[in-house]
Order: sequence, then structure tokens, then C-alpha cells
Amino acid sequence: MKRDVRILLLGEAQVGKTSLIMALVGEEFPEEVPPRAEEITIPADVTPEKVPTHIVDYSESEQTEDELQEEIAKANVVCVVYDVTKEATIEKIRTKWIPMVNGGVEKGSRIPIILVGNKSDLQVGSSMDVILPIMNQFSEIETCVECSAKNLKNISELFYYAQKAVLHPTAPLYDPEEKQKSCFGNPLAPQALEDVKMVVWKNTTDGVQDNGLTLNGFLFLNTLFIQRGRHETTWTILRRFGYDDELELTDDYLYPQFRLPPGCSTELNHLGYQFLQRLFEKHDKDQDGALSPAELQNFFSVFPCVPWGPELYNTVCTTDKGLLSLHGFLCQWTLMAYLDVQHCLECLGYLGYPILSEQDSQTQALTVTREKRIDLEKGQTQRNVFLCKVLGARGAGKSAFLQAFLGRSLAAQRESPGEPSLYAINTVQVNGQEKYLILYEVSADTKFARPSDAACDVACFIYDLSDPGSFSYCASIYKQHYVDSQIPCVFVASKTDLPEASQPPGLSPAEFCYKHCLPPPFLFSCQGQGPPGTAVYTKLATAATFPHLNAVELGAASFWLRVALGAAVTALVGVTLYRLLAKNK
Repeated sequence: MKRDVRILLLGEAQVGKTSLIMALVGEEFPEEVPPRAEEITIPADVTPEKVPTHIVDYSESEQTEDELQEEIAKANVVCVVYDVTKEATIEKIRTKWIPMVNGGVEKGSRIPIILVGNKSDLQVGSSMDVILPIMNQFSEIETCVECSAKNLKNISELFYYAQKAVLHPTAPLYDPEEKQKSCFGNPLAPQALEDVKMVVWKNTTDGVQDNGLTLNGFLFLNTLFIQRGRHETTWTILRRFGYDDELELTDDYLYPQFRLPPGCSTELNHLGYQFLQRLFEKHDKDQDGALSPAELQNFFSVFPCVPWGPELYNTVCTTDKGLLSLHGFLCQWTLMAYLDVQHCLECLGYLGYPILSEQDSQTQALTVTREKRIDLEKGQTQRNVFLCKVLGARGAGKSAFLQAFLGRSLAAQRESPGEPSLYAINTVQVNGQEKYLILYEVSADTKFARPSDAACDVACFIYDLSDPGSFSYCASIYKQHYVDSQIPCVFVASKTDLPEASQPPGLSPAEFCYKHCLPPPFLFSCQGQGPPGTAVYTKLATAATFPHLNAVELGAASFWLRVALGAAVTALVGVTLYRLLAKNK
């Protein structure tokens, strides 16, 4: 392992290289940015890998071509920064920066590169569809990180990936010498290593590639071990990768110890997302940014059975052709990690996460959130995934509401209904931060026998505006199970494209919400031709992110309303007294 790491930031002018460095050091967005930041040295004791890290900025206006080449020669890893809102800066990655860094260099000697998409706060969505072809073209690109210096999104992760690219490069993972070290603890002598590759090369047509073993080469080598009576060699490899004597993955490997305290939830962390993104890119054979059914089947070929059913395509967003996009793929894994962490650990085990990521177990890919009670006490949360239960009478439009969250209008839902799903998951922007929101459709027949039946981060009550009896169901469920809870609640009036029905005697929906200190009902319809609006989902995610503010904000509003009324009354009394005094004079 290297004793220190030197990171060089390159990229076009105004993409935010200097701002990223200053945001890392100052932990806030700099108001004034110099043309170029001075070299920064981060001590070993504050870095994840415990090695000193030097971060070097580059400015085309401040440095000569010769100085740039000197910095490239000294760098252990290069971060090529681009502006996610400007395609010209992305094109320069392919045509200018990578050729400048590694042009003419042999494959084994190339400097690892991290692509950095800055200014993500200015763009809705991701630039990955444009970046993926570039990553597939240049093997020295370790990963791509989208970040924002302005709201400090993924700043520390960016430099962590850069450090890891030097200390734990991915390129040697398929090298026979690295396999020997990983499985047996000691490397082969150089001549012995060459002899192994020569044997494979002579006996297979495609066993050796780029000075390493292919899958066919690896299988041939182990077949040769068995044929020559060296079974212990193959068994050592199998046991290193978690297999028992029955050639089944052991429970200790698939289900590592994992403690989930009450009131906490589980989320994938940046290590988990990075691992899954790499596997997605590997199995996207046609490089169209999506997995076809055949590619998805190949992805799960190492599983005993495919863990996702046909309802997948009504659970996450898909491409225009109905294929599983990278965004939808990561959403589905996020849903699995949240709902069934043991199943998620098992699936990551089948994919070889501990071995390929050089981690102790799959638990390193997950984060356990803080207890929700503490979040409420402190008035802030670090969670990124929230559960919203969607409640309503039969026929209120709950299923259509879930599908609209995935961008599908009612017409699109009718055109290709697919296998129904009780869940829908997508990302929502909350104050410039990306959050995952899970919608779960609660059956109208649910009895709410246990507290967990009502538990969630935010409750959404949907009633049909055109059905006079629809709201009463929502009001009843709210009063029975949510009125005294700390769970934020939002009422949604669906089917607003239809004529509004006369409500039965009693409080109207607006009056009911006012009485219970709730926001007024949100009007919603997915009848239009275009994609449905997203405002209601942002409202739900915001309520889940800031549940402690709901009562406080309302109280503050009432307080200031009373102040305003008091001031008005005082002013009126003052004017009346003044007139009386003036008249008496």
C-alpha cells in the first residue's frame, strides 16, 4: 500500500475545481473563489485509509503546459471535473483530458481517473447516461461521482473514491497474480506465474487476455488442478469465496451478523451504490444505459433464483422502451435494503461483494440510521430513505397515485398495465438534497391490529373528490390511528378532473384538516396526457424529512396571526381614543 496519495484536479475553466477543494476544507461553499487553490495536505489520522493525502488544483490561466505535465507525472490519481449542465465540458473528457493524462501510456501504467460531475444542484436528474459510454471506452476510469460544491453533496465521497482508486485499484482484481495473493496469502514467483499463464494460453483459445486470466482460463486452470490430484488448491479457492463442502455458500457468508435496533432503518451507503453501479455497467452489454430482460437474467445467473418478479416494472422508473434503467435499478436495491435487510445481505453475498470490494462482509455496504426518536428530539435527520403509506377507500385512486410517482399518466397506465405492485420508489429533491421516497399502498381492508401497521415516516390519505363517501374512510382511519401520533399526515383529493361531489353533512375535508392542524387537502389528478406533476410527492418527502417542523410551523403561524390581530385591535382602539380626545378639545 502506498504511503501517501496525491490527487490532481483537472477540467475546463469554471467547472468548480477550486470550489470543490475549498468546500472540502472549509465545509461550506466559498463566497469568494481564487483562480487556483494552494496545495492541500490532509493528515493521515483524518482520512478513511489512514494515509496522508495531497490535493492539487490546476488553473489553465495560472500554469504553463510544462507545469501541468509535471503535476500529471507526480499524481497518483486524477479527478477530471466537468459541469453536469454543460455538455461541452463532458465532451472534453474524451477528446482532451484523458488523452492528456494517459495518452500513449501502456495499460498497466495508466493513472487511475475519477470523473467528477459538479453543480448537480443546478440539474434535475443525472448525467450518467452521457458518462457511461465514456466510462466503458476508457478502462482507467475507476468511477464517476456527481456532486455539488454549493450544497456540499458528495464532496467527502469524491475524495474518498480518489484515495481508494490508488490504494485499492479495481484493475488487478482479475489478474492471476492478485488472485493468488487473495486466496493463498503469498504471491507466486514471477517465473511460476508466467508458467501458469503459458499453460492456460497453450490449452485454450481465449484463456488469457490483457495479461490476465479470463473466466474460461480460470475454469481450465482449476479443471487441471483436479485432474492432477491437486483438489486442495481448488477447495482453498472455493472456501476463500464462502463455499462449504456441499458447494453451497455458507450461512456465515450470506447472513453476516447485523444488528438493527428498534426505531432505526437500513440504507445502502456510497460503497454499496458504487459496487452495484459497477455491476450494472458490466452487465449492460449493449451500453444503452438499461438492462434488457436477457441482461437482467444474466445479472442474476449466480443466484439460486431471480429475486425480482414482473412487478419490478411497476415499482421503479423504466426507460421509454420499458427497460430497467440505472436509476430504477438502484431504486430497487434501495427498496430491498430498506424493507428486508437480510435478503439484501444475501443478494450482495451472491454477487461477491466482500471479495470484489475487499470488505469484511456485506454489512459494509449498508448504513443503520439513527433512532427516529432521537431525530425528532434533535430536530434533524440524516436519513435518505423514507416510507410513505398511502391510505384510502377502495377506488380512491391509490394505485394510480403510485404509478404517477413513476411518471406514468392514467392513459399510460391503461395502455400497458403490467403486473401490479404495492410499492413504488423514486427520488425526490428536498431542499436541494436527493431523497428516496417509498410509497406503499395500504389495502382498504387492513385492520391495523398492530402499531406497526400504521407506522411510517409520512401518511398520505387519498380520497376521491367525485365520491361523496370516500373522505369519511380517510377521516376515520386518521382519527383512530394517526391523530395522536408524531407521524406527519397529508390529505390528497384525487380525480380533480371529475366534477366534485357534494359532501355529506359534517365537516368538509378542508374544515377537517383545519380542525386537526393539518395542511389543506392537496388537489391531484393524473388524467392529463403528459407526465403527472411531482409537487405532491415533494410535499410528502419534505414532511417526512422535517416531521418536527409540522406542529412548530403551524404554532408559529398561529402565534404571529394572534400578534397581528392584537396589533390591529390596539391600533383601532388607539385611533378611536385619539378621535374622542380631539373631539373633547
